[in-house]
Amino acid sequence: MSKFEVNQINTEEVLDKYRAAGKIHQQIMKEARENIKVGMNIYEYARTIDERIIELGGGSAFPVNISMNEEAAHDTPLLNDVRIFGEDVVKIDVGVHVDGYIADGAMTIDLSGKHADLVKASEEALKAAIDTVKAGATTQQIGAAVEDTITGLGFNPIRNLMGHGLAEYTAHAEPSVPNIKHSGFGAELRVGDTIAIEPFATDGEGFVDNGHIKEIYSQIKLKPTRIPFVRKVLNQIQEYNGLPFAKRWLEGDKIDLALIQLERDGILTDYPVLVEVSGGLVSQAEHTVIVTEDGCEVTTRA
Repeated sequence: MSKFEVNQINTEEVLDKYRAAGKIHQQIMKEARENIKVGMNIYEYARTIDERIIELGGGSAFPVNISMNEEAAHDTPLLNDVRIFGEDVVKIDVGVHVDGYIADGAMTIDLSGKHADLVKASEEALKAAIDTVKAGATTQQIGAAVEDTITGLGFNPIRNLMGHGLAEYTAHAEPSVPNIKHSGFGAELRVGDTIAIEPFATDGEGFVDNGHIKEIYSQIKLKPTRIPFVRKVLNQIQEYNGLPFAKRWLEGDKIDLALIQLERDGILTDYPVLVEVSGGLVSQAEHTVIVTEDGCEVTTRA
């Protein structure tokens, strides 16, 4: 089995923080489902989620992803975004942390009312995947459950997107959690491992590529900069402790230029919107689970 190092849960205090983040996440997703409607401005929708996370005692583990139709992930509104929801297939992916311990979960809302089967495919795949989780199970078994469920319902899994481990102030840790069967044994799960399982189903080919839009970044290197306006932006970014942030959260002049310079210096990385290559519609479902001896605890499920 492949080995990986993650921040396993080894104290009751850490477990309580994962659970607290999960409780906040559950409430956020309940409200997000209730509030979304055709004609609503997506910036205002995202801002409400950002504010509610803080009000409920958490922090954003990453900017809310509001990815529509052929977009699979990483779309988040720009400042004062004028886009509104139409009859879209909308993926809402929210991350909440409490002192760095993360709850990550997603749902798909079909505002057209025409794609219930596609939405069901990712939801059923998530249920099947969760049923495989216990100490000693492998990520390969999770991927097989996802692929078998999605293809059995007449759709394709997105082959180059994966779930992931979670650790303190780390939204994407080892192990990777595939959405397909794959060669090799995969990583063996241990008691206390925390992972996010996120199947994506599509009526397209089942692959994504980078789009042109990028509004999400994270700091990947500690390095000073001598340019005053760049340093001002970097000081704001450091408040996120390496977690992804949205460009709309930054204040000041020349933000775009500062981000370009910080990427050139290797201090930041960006997360372009991921788009299904054939233009197929995409659905997503996701929960955070903590591995136990004979199963798992799903922190993001009410």
